[in-house]
Amino acid sequence: MDMHQLTRELNVQNNNKIVMLVADGLGGLPVQSLGPTELEAAKTPHLDALVAYGTCGSSIPVKPGISPGSGPGHLGLFGYDPLQYLIGRGALEATGIGFHLGPQDVAIRCNFCTLDNNGNITDRRAGRIPTEQSAPLAVRLREVSLPGIEVFVEPVKEHRFVVVLRGEGLGGDVADTDPQATGVPLAKPAARNDQSRRTAEVAAEFAREGAALLADQSAANAFSMRGFSVRPSLPSFQEVYGLRAAAVAVYPMYKGLAKLVGMEIVGDAKTLSDQMEIVKEHWEQYDFFFVHFKYTDSTGEDGDFDAKVKRIEEFDAAIPKISALKPSVTIVTGDHSTPSLLKAHSWHPVPTLIASDHCRPDRCKTFGEADCLSGGLGQFEAKYLMPLALAHAGRMGKFGA
Repeated sequence: MDMHQLTRELNVQNNNKIVMLVADGLGGLPVQSLGPTELEAAKTPHLDALVAYGTCGSSIPVKPGISPGSGPGHLGLFGYDPLQYLIGRGALEATGIGFHLGPQDVAIRCNFCTLDNNGNITDRRAGRIPTEQSAPLAVRLREVSLPGIEVFVEPVKEHRFVVVLRGEGLGGDVADTDPQATGVPLAKPAARNDQSRRTAEVAAEFAREGAALLADQSAANAFSMRGFSVRPSLPSFQEVYGLRAAAVAVYPMYKGLAKLVGMEIVGDAKTLSDQMEIVKEHWEQYDFFFVHFKYTDSTGEDGDFDAKVKRIEEFDAAIPKISALKPSVTIVTGDHSTPSLLKAHSWHPVPTLIASDHCRPDRCKTFGEADCLSGGLGQFEAKYLMPLALAHAGRMGKFGA
């Protein structure tokens, strides 16, 4: 019996509500020996107040030593084993902007980037070009024509856009063209299996023609292609947990993740303050709220320790608006760690907090990596966070006689 079958069988219906607050890339590292992490350096009085009656721990997104992408990281938080349920970033991004993927579609998440005169990458995100500048460039790429293939190009946000290739004989297992480094050229699309060879060939042609259309640009003069994927098949949140679930996110990719597991996307938030108001407006309609905060991740990827500290403090300041709604269970965590020291996702366990009236007290005093490592939840795989949340909400019955 797998965990989803078990949660179905033990499901108890009640009116208790669960809020999962996800600060993307929350975990960090000290930038100097014996110094604080970003979370430990931040002033977080409201998170610390939750610690006082909650239980802390450290969640492992996939397995020890594995640095996850955002897709696997969130799937684990939602209780879907990321090694069993594989979702490519392209499918997430496309679904997040409302594109319906069909059976002959391969979706690709693309980033505008900057190349120098030698064809080497100088900026993997084209200076995080604003949406008002990037969207017309994405639309320009619709001029690319590929024999026997329908091509869809959709702007997303900032340096991101989506390409969907539609046609016969396309597989979704193609390696990214982003080398995750500067000073080197973009990689060529490479198929990982025979079923994806045509996709790699088509994508390479799209990249060639697209680069020609961007040749007059100084910053966004090329693009990388990531997360080649087809639409996955996942059991829904309602089916697995018996929860009416809502997602409140700003970035399309996280809306896509939530939609693929059957959550409803509510509101059209642009800021964290908007998100708090949307949760309040829809409080009576749902049992579970997933609230996503992006900027703890992007500041970590930029290697900006101080900026990440400020974003954590911004996140902390929103906590009272959730607490005022009196959820039965409040979860605070991240989908992975993004230490500014590394400027990348990392394998480090993520500080995690569950606050409810049914928590067993531990000795944690503040919400930070060191305290969480000694917390009552211990270190656990993120896929077990949802069963813990359900239990604390009184939504899990007894197993066995």
